[in-house]
This record gives sequence, structure tokens and C-alpha cells, in this order.
Amino acid sequence: MNQALELLTVPFFACLLLTGIHAYLGLHVIERGVIFVDLALAQIAALGVTFAFLAGYGLQSTAAYFTSLAFTFLGAAIFSLSRMKGGRIPQEAIIGIVYAVSAGAAVLAVDRAPHGAEHIKYILVGSILTVSAQETFTLLLLYGGIGLFHWVFRHRFLLISLDPQEADRQGLWIRFWDFLFYISFGFVVTSSVQIAGVLLVFSYLIVPAVCGSFFSVRVGPRLAIGWVLGFAASVVGLSGSYVWDLPTGATVVCTFGLILILSAIARILPRHLSRIRAGEGHRYLWGTVMGGSVLLLLAALYLMIHPRGSHLWLDLADRAVPEINLAFLSRVERETYLHSIDSIRRAEAELKRLQDMHLKVTWGEMEISAEMKGRLLQTLAGRTEIAWGDRMVLGTLRERARVRQRFILGVPAAVIGAGLLWMSFRRFRYLRSKGGKPSSLFI
Repeated sequence: MNQALELLTVPFFACLLLTGIHAYLGLHVIERGVIFVDLALAQIAALGVTFAFLAGYGLQSTAAYFTSLAFTFLGAAIFSLSRMKGGRIPQEAIIGIVYAVSAGAAVLAVDRAPHGAEHIKYILVGSILTVSAQETFTLLLLYGGIGLFHWVFRHRFLLISLDPQEADRQGLWIRFWDFLFYISFGFVVTSSVQIAGVLLVFSYLIVPAVCGSFFSVRVGPRLAIGWVLGFAASVVGLSGSYVWDLPTGATVVCTFGLILILSAIARILPRHLSRIRAGEGHRYLWGTVMGGSVLLLLAALYLMIHPRGSHLWLDLADRAVPEINLAFLSRVERETYLHSIDSIRRAEAELKRLQDMHLKVTWGEMEISAEMKGRLLQTLAGRTEIAWGDRMVLGTLRERARVRQRFILGVPAAVIGAGLLWMSFRRFRYLRSKGGKPSSLFI
């Protein structure tokens, strides 16, 4: 426990800094409707780092940072000039073009660099787990200065973001203030991408701001909600990456995605529950029946047309009731099928034991010799290959069962799906003829 706290304390404070500044900037991005400006600026910054890397400088060097910053300033100038009053080309289109060109140029540049794949991975997910206390303190000073700058001129920035027409009527020089906004944004993005990567920076910018917008239209509450959810995502993501030995940046990004889904559910669920309490439950029922019947019909048709494809519903049924597949296999095939399942279970148990041992060695909780470490890695690789071979055998037998199931299960499922779809469609027509408005979960 003490080792986990020692390892995660500095990254956690770095994540708090990312939450604080990005949740605020995300509000401006959402209101301006330039959702991908962060990705574009981050990609431009990554392009600058790539050019510095090709020139022989380290990824974390001062030269790489200032090269990235110069590229970001260029992007800020482009975006501030691309806002056109009543223009035929939306600003988001310019942002998309800049992002695509920057990404393409980065790929071309990385193609000439040694270990290009590792460089791309570093740019995408960063290395938040290895951030130092000095880097975190530097971020605190930088983000604090930018936060103070935005606080001093908050009325101008918020007015331009929330009501650009009113800002124009008041005589504000919008392009100049846009340039200052994107310059400050560029400072943040350039510094953030170096430690967190493009994907994590985008998540900290957009997800808290969107979640805040679900529950309030006022700036203050939206900021508070965004900060709380960003804090929660940081705690859960960092803890999960440590417990399950997962890539830290990717784990935090997926945690943000889960929080966004839960926030959306919390936003729409009360409204639909009130409709159900008001007597509209039967409409939701028939809407659910219609959606389910369409899915069942499509799944059945896909089984009949392409039995060797991936069929999630049959895979889930097979795991719950293995006898479904066994009924479509010969005696020898059934024996092989059951033997493969047993082998996979034993291999997974052994792999879990070896992975726990490797994790303890990695985090310093267990000490073994270098020779034993090599043997441990070889054993892990060997067991993984054995388990993979058993899964291939199992997959082949499942494909044979699917070919034999295509009509025996596919035709009845298609008939049931079509029948339920017809019944729900007639019910919807009846409700509409009575003046009712059929509802689904999303209306």
C-alpha cells in the first residue's frame, strides 16, 4: 500500500492540475463549437516534437518543448484567423484539415525515425505515471499563470465564447482575443501532451465539460461538476492501472468514457421514469420490443448468410449453456471441445499465478535472480501460446457448429424476430391512430 501511494502520488497531483485547467478550457471549446481544436493543437504540438526528435533532440528536452510550442503558436494563428463572420466554410472544417495534415506529416516524419511505433505510442498516451515532482511543480506554475490570465480577462473570453454576436456589437476585437485564447490554449496543450499524450489531454478537456453541460447551463456549476468528475476519473483510472497492471493513460481515458456514459444515463433516466409513472410505460415496452426484434432478425439473417462470422448472441448462449454447441458436434468433436475448455481453464489459472508473480517482481514486492526472471518470462510466453492454441481449436469447433446451426437456429430466430417486429409495428400504428405518441428510450 505504501509503495502504491509512493508511486501514484505525483501522477495523481499532475492529473488534478490537468483537470483544473482543461475542464475550464473545455467549457470554451464546447461553447465555441470547436470540439476538435484540442486534438488539432495537440497534433501540431506532437508534430513539433517529432521534428525535434528527428533533429536529434530527446522527447523531453527543452529544444523539443520550444519546437513544439512554436508549431502550436502557428496553429493558434491559423485558428484565430479562420473564424469568419457569416463565412461559408465552418471553422471546424479548417480545424479538421489542420489535424489531418499534421497527423499525416507526423506519420511521414516518424517513418524515418528509429523506433517510430514507440514514438507514436508515446505521443498518443504519454507517460503520466513517470512524471516527476519537478515537472508537476512546473505545470503548477504554468497553469496557475494561464489561469490568472483567464481570470483577469474572463469577461471578454466568456462573452466571445457564449455570445460572439454581443461581443461584436460591443466592439471587441474578436480575432485578437481569439489569438490570445489559442496562444494560452497552446501553452497548456504543449505542456500537457508531453506528459499525458494526445488522447488523455483530449479526454480531460472534453469529457468533464460535456458532463457539466448535462446538468447545468451556468458556468459555475458546470465547472464544479467537471472538476469533481475529473477528480473521480483520475482516482479510479490511476488506481485501476496499478491494481490490474494496465497502461495508465489508456486506463484513465476509458474511465472518462465510462463516466460520460453514467452521466448521460443519470441525465435522461429521471425524465423517462417520470413518463413511465405518468402512464406511458406500455409505449416504452413496445419501443423496446421493436428494437429487440430488429436486432434478433438481423442476427438471424447474418447467421444464415455468414455462419463462420462472429455471433455474439450465440457465443453468450454457449457460455451460459455449453450444451447448445455440443448438440451440433459429433462424439469425437464433443470430446475435443470439452478437453479444450478444460485445458484453457487450467492454462488461465496457471497464467494468473505466473502473472501475479511477475507483477510482484516488477513492483519490487518479490526478489528473484536474473536467471529466474528470464525463466519466468519464458514460461509466461509458453503458457500463453498453449492457451492460444487451445482457443484456436475451440474456435474451429464453434465454426463447425455454427455452420450446422445456420438454418436450424437461424430460420426460427428470423421468424420470431419478423413476427415481433410486425406486432410492434401494428401496435405503434394503433397508438398513433388513438392520438398517442409512441416513445422509445431515446425520445
